[in-house]
Amino acid sequence: PNKALADGTIDANYFQHKPYLDSFNKENGTDLVSAAAIHYEPFGLFGNGVSSLDEVAEGATILIPADDSNETRALLLLAQEGLITLPEDASAEKGVSHLDIVDAKGYNVVPVQADMVPTQLANSDAGTLAVINGNYALDAGLKPTTNGLFVEAADSEFATLYANIVAVRPADLDSDWLKALHTALTSKEAYDYMINTYEGGVIPTFTVEDAE
Repeated sequence: PNKALADGTIDANYFQHKPYLDSFNKENGTDLVSAAAIHYEPFGLFGNGVSSLDEVAEGATILIPADDSNETRALLLLAQEGLITLPEDASAEKGVSHLDIVDAKGYNVVPVQADMVPTQLANSDAGTLAVINGNYALDAGLKPTTNGLFVEAADSEFATLYANIVAVRPADLDSDWLKALHTALTSKEAYDYMINTYEGGVIPTFTVEDAE
């Protein structure tokens, strides 16, 4: 979608967060920009046969998504919850991989292709954990707020940093069609749909008051 946007095949896309867009621009020499943040899909930690963090065994395997921005996000979340230790200067902007883990605290942290993490978890040994992208968790029938051992909070820095955005070319930022698209995506109807359909798996970044 980003390549199609950059070459003019499409006018906008709505599938990514800002760190992913920044990584794409850097790798491809493009200058795509964020027009607006619309919703947030929280990462959750899920367990195979594990219902709470108190049940996590020493030496448990923790599956994480392997692509750059999502691996960073998963590791920052594990560090926030005290399951691993990262370098003091670890950040989303700088990026971090499993090779940067200072102390895994006995856990076996394994990067897996992001869309395969739910399947790998389902087929894993009992006691295995996995940090799963919100969209892939939903596709697998997992609800972060009901099935997750913990989930990124809606008021956390993750919610702001990893909100899903509408990306466009810079020249289209002030276009009338983009204003109309933004109005539709932040309407009360869109808000209600996200809340009622995804059970905490998709959280609007705007409020009902904003939409009205």
